[in-house]
Amino acid sequence: MSAVWMVLRQLVRFALYAGAYVLIISQLKLFEVGWCFFYLGFLLFLPLRLPVAAQLLLGFGTGLAMDICFDTGGLHAATAVLLMYARPRVIGLLTPRDGYDAQDEVNVHQMGWQWFMVYLLLLVSLHHAAYFFLELGSFRRPLLTLARVGASILFTSVALLIVQLLFFPVRRGRRG
Repeated sequence: MSAVWMVLRQLVRFALYAGAYVLIISQLKLFEVGWCFFYLGFLLFLPLRLPVAAQLLLGFGTGLAMDICFDTGGLHAATAVLLMYARPRVIGLLTPRDGYDAQDEVNVHQMGWQWFMVYLLLLVSLHHAAYFFLELGSFRRPLLTLARVGASILFTSVALLIVQLLFFPVRRGRRG
């Protein structure tokens, strides 16, 4: 029963993140150069012990759903798979001495500010750099692309941090 509950919970999370992004957040711009890729919250906040193959499939499925909604020809799928490919490596770099509990999820309250911000900024930066350089298709306009990357990192990271602070439970654990 707990596996069924976990799958249902993740489906609801996907619907909330993807729905909010497609219907509302994709229309917002920061300084006319930054976009909030809110749907990344679904991928970034998955349980830590999720098998790599499942992470890659979820990344592809989420990216494909965004590509279908916005007719972006695989751009979201490619960068979401890259994000999910890098995620276990970043988690491995940030693993504390005593490891993670089996039920641990990415949670600023549980993991601590420093861990969470390094995790979030590394992965969001990787995703956004890949996304905007692939979107452009070259390195012709590096300053505009870097402005888009920087503004989007700021917008996405702040939005996902707000989601963490408002909607993720405060649990006092061994890391705090």
